[in-house]
Amino acid sequence: MSGPVYLAYDFPLLSVFWTMLVFFLWVVWFVLLFRIVTDIFRDDALSGWAKTGWLITVLVLPFLGVFIYVITRGKNMGRREIAQARAQQEAFDSYVRQTAKAGPTSVDELARLSDIRSRGDITDEEFRRAKELVLSGAGSSERAGGGPSAPAP
Repeated sequence: MSGPVYLAYDFPLLSVFWTMLVFFLWVVWFVLLFRIVTDIFRDDALSGWAKTGWLITVLVLPFLGVFIYVITRGKNMGRREIAQARAQQEAFDSYVRQTAKAGPTSVDELARLSDIRSRGDITDEEFRRAKELVLSGAGSSERAGGGPSAPAP
C-alpha cells in the first residue's frame, strides 16, 4: 500500500452512500428553490419591483440568494402558506355549501312528478304541463299543478 487511501473510492459501499447523499441534497435544494419562488409570487406585501429583485437574486445567485431569503423572510413563509391553505379550504367549503343549497334538479323534479302521477294525485294532462315547465326551466312541479300552491282547475 504505497498510495494514499481514499475511503470514498476504496470501499464501493461508501461511494454509493456519498452518491445517494449528494443526489438527496440536490433534490432537497430544488424543492427549497421552488418553494421560495412560489412564496415570492404568493406574498402580496411585496411590490412588483421587490418580487423581481428577489427572483433575480434567487436565480442569479442561487445558493446565496436562497440563504438570504430564508434568513430575512423565512419566518413568514409558513404563515403565508397556512393563509393560502385556509383560503383554499374556505373556497371549497363555500362551493360545497352553495352546491348543497342548489336544490333539486330537473331529474329530481321529474321523478317526483312521475311518483305523484302514479299515485293518482294529478292527471296525465297536469303531468304533461308540469313536465313541460320543468324541462323548460320555467318553474317547479308544485307551481305546475302538483302542490297546494297551484290554482285549482
